[in-house]
Amino acid sequence: MEEEFKVIDNYLMVRMPAEVDHHASEYIGRTADRYILKEGVGNVVFDFEKTRFMDSSGIGIIIGRYKKITCFGGRVFAVNADARIKKTLMLCGLHKVIEIME
Repeated sequence: MEEEFKVIDNYLMVRMPAEVDHHASEYIGRTADRYILKEGVGNVVFDFEKTRFMDSSGIGIIIGRYKKITCFGGRVFAVNADARIKKTLMLCGLHKVIEIME
């Protein structure tokens, strides 16, 4: 799943899997942290194009990376979220701290 992570300029692009649950979230969080620290990226973009299910551990991934990247003055973005994922992000209040893009 390492191909799901890509550094472009100052952005870490993370392609989220079809199902973001507890098992996937541990790997995603750990790998994203490694890229943030090793590559020195300033921003994180979560791409939800393939995601059809996300539980609270997915929210945890985003919040954890938000806390880490804002220490360096960076920002977090969510892109390609379908209506269900977007509603989940809005209900938990993430739209207040990350940018949800169409």
